[in-house]
Amino acid sequence: MRLLFDQNLSPLLCKALADCFLSAIHVRDVGLREATDTTIWAYAAQHGLAIVTKDADFRQRSFLEGYPPKILWIRLGNCSTNAIEALLRNRLTEIDEFLADPQKSFLALS
Repeated sequence: MRLLFDQNLSPLLCKALADCFLSAIHVRDVGLREATDTTIWAYAAQHGLAIVTKDADFRQRSFLEGYPPKILWIRLGNCSTNAIEALLRNRLTEIDEFLADPQKSFLALS
């Protein structure tokens, strides 16, 4: 499953994490830079993407609507792109297991 980075995360993460998450894309890459959460949600669901976000609205939507799409919720507050990259790298095994599990729809990372 590919990752779709939300607009509240740096598009630089796609390149920085290319060795871990092949074909990761940012909402800007697919013309969703100014899109609503609803549009991003629908796009991710249609294209089999997991949304990586810091937006609590996606957390709420995940609990209300379920999967798809899967949500990886970054809970680091204000932090650098390097800190987010490090978090995703450090939790790679857990993320891979989450993405492969057809029953799981939400993963909080902090």
